[in-house]
Amino acid sequence: MKKLCLLGLFVSLASHQVLAATTPVPLENKDAFISNLMNQMTLDEKIGQLRLISIGPEMPRELIRKEIAAGNIGGTFNSITRPENRPMQDAAMRSRLKIPMFFAYDVIHGHRTIFPIPLALASSWDMDAIGLSGRIAAKEAAADSLDITFAPMVDISRDPRWGRTSEGFGEDTYLVSRIAGVMVKAFQGAGANAADSIMASVKHFALYGAVEGGRDYNVVDMSPVKMYQDYLPPYRAAIDAGAGGVMVALNSINGVPATADTWLMNDLLRKDWGFKGLAVSDHGAIFELIKHGVARDGREAAKLAIKAGIDMSMNDTLYGKELPGLLKSGEIEQQDIDNAVREVLAAKYDMGLFKDPYLRIGKAEDDPADTYAESRLHRADAREVARRSLVLLKNQNETLPLKKTAKIALVGPLAKAPIDMMGSWAAAGRPAQSVTLFDGMNAAMADKATLIYARGASITSDRKVLDYLNFLNFDAPEVVDDPRSAQVLIDEAVKAAKDADVVVAAVGESRGMSHESSSRTDLNIPASQRELIKALKATGKPLVLVLMNGRPLSILEEKDQADAILETWFSGTEGGNAIADVLFGDYNPSGKLPLTFPRSVGQIPTYYNHLSIGRPFTPGKPGNYTSQYFDDTTGPLFPFGYGLSYTDFALSDMALSSTTLNATGKLDASVMVKNTGKRDGETVVQLYIQDVTGSMIRPVKELKNFQKILLKAGEQKVVHFTISEDDLKFYNAQLKYAAEPGKFNVQIGLDSQDVTQQSFELL
Repeated sequence: MKKLCLLGLFVSLASHQVLAATTPVPLENKDAFISNLMNQMTLDEKIGQLRLISIGPEMPRELIRKEIAAGNIGGTFNSITRPENRPMQDAAMRSRLKIPMFFAYDVIHGHRTIFPIPLALASSWDMDAIGLSGRIAAKEAAADSLDITFAPMVDISRDPRWGRTSEGFGEDTYLVSRIAGVMVKAFQGAGANAADSIMASVKHFALYGAVEGGRDYNVVDMSPVKMYQDYLPPYRAAIDAGAGGVMVALNSINGVPATADTWLMNDLLRKDWGFKGLAVSDHGAIFELIKHGVARDGREAAKLAIKAGIDMSMNDTLYGKELPGLLKSGEIEQQDIDNAVREVLAAKYDMGLFKDPYLRIGKAEDDPADTYAESRLHRADAREVARRSLVLLKNQNETLPLKKTAKIALVGPLAKAPIDMMGSWAAAGRPAQSVTLFDGMNAAMADKATLIYARGASITSDRKVLDYLNFLNFDAPEVVDDPRSAQVLIDEAVKAAKDADVVVAAVGESRGMSHESSSRTDLNIPASQRELIKALKATGKPLVLVLMNGRPLSILEEKDQADAILETWFSGTEGGNAIADVLFGDYNPSGKLPLTFPRSVGQIPTYYNHLSIGRPFTPGKPGNYTSQYFDDTTGPLFPFGYGLSYTDFALSDMALSSTTLNATGKLDASVMVKNTGKRDGETVVQLYIQDVTGSMIRPVKELKNFQKILLKAGEQKVVHFTISEDDLKFYNAQLKYAAEPGKFNVQIGLDSQDVTQQSFELL
């Protein structure tokens, strides 16, 4: 009788548990909703949620839909239209628990409308313009059914040999951190659950921009102080701004691959920073733990990754295959899987997909008749942002702006290069919709003047480089070599130059030269183009170089040859019009460099905020027994923060409200800025601070604030900066973040070198 009572009690409890698991939980209660859903999931369904699948030959669409319906896939990437994604979401709605899919893509600097590359966006120093580019990208991506982007890329980059320099925002911690927060908020808008927003997944966590030798996928070996002080803050800024996800880097950090780094993913990211979002591996990174040499096989690689806190396996082959066996053997715990599943489901919840799986897919009858319709682009905004990103590096004898009545020779392999204008990671952008420099100049000149075109050179004459750049372009080569001889091309360009009043040469890199896996040992403009520039210079005609590139180039010789140099990076869909606006003076350039231009590759690394040393080189004094290169001038070709205008600006001496500052007080640093030229113009007023004496070596200066201001010709304005103790804090040898009493130098200028200085004491 006692046994029957116990059996009855067990049956009753079991029935209650099943009832609890199947009783609907209000969607508004996020934690309870997810817990209830997880209670209903089988192990296979849980592991399925951890798989992020790339659509391609190894996983065709029919098989993907079958796997989704079986509950074996959590998300996909590289499908970018509503008709592509709707059948997959339909398959998810046929699955047992109807857990929605999410659809991801690399929306980096625009989706259909391509904005300037991130390095160019940073050159604008304009947070409103940068935010606008991100908001439009999110709206366009969401309208195409995308839910999440692997962006922003906020890796600090101080070695321009690294091809992905183009994808980030430069060398400075403060500037990149500011932009990181702006981009996250732009992508996510009013919330990642809004129909016109996408979730941001910041990358590459962490320190990817510091790969040794600037060689992609390489190791990173870095002191904790440098890590905390210089490289980690931008990721933290993105997370503090609300980024829903992080993509984990491919590199190792001090001997441990990021994908297997429990300190990085658990102790730092989740415990110290409080991150509660989705952690996604980079493409194939879990399998690569074997090649890194920390995993014997795929089984151990999956174990290391799930234990480290990698929620989703991108392009998964290992989580689906290995996690069941690892759990059965006791090598991992159910909690390891459940923690990851919870984050995936929470991300989908935050994207609004449980409330409406078709939130961004919409109804078939509402699909655009033409996915690539011109009406879906935001050209006016792209043009405005692009021209704000251009940096005038030289303008001797007011060569620029050009006269629209002049006879102009336009030469160079990038003058008619619609695909290169977009730059790398151009998402769903179409080259046919890009405005080339030739197109832009033609439109600006109308019928008032003559534009003579000659190609002048191929991008490169190096067959090995050409083959490399075209290797992955299966449909058609991206870089097309001109079949004519180099001399014939140059002769044609020289003839055009001699017939013109002024020469504009569009030179630099193809977009593939500044891309993932495109590290370079040489920062020169390719030899074929350098020969062209030399021949153009010999004509004696005024020479304007329009640079297109995704990294700082070594242009020491070209700086001497050219009368004017305009850095345009890769400026996007409306690049040709934006560049023409600046060349002809319809827009006054205001961009500033977000990273240093070295004189040669041998100077690398050269960044403005380097640490103080015991034997610094002093310009104008003998270099013997000082830190310098004896065979070249010490210092950059163009410093961080540098950029000219068609007008001139003058700064007064700085005024400080006090020469002392206490821990709770504030200090005002001000300077009068006057437009002394004849044109209205914008400039970026930059504030730098130097900690003169500390418990450890401190940088010679650090950017702490900036303001972009517009002044009419002859107008002047007082610019104020507020300084508090927070601006003086740093990570000391014990990784304590604090300010130390002592002397500080305050510098205000229009670049990092040309500054006015005052001092104060922190009490």
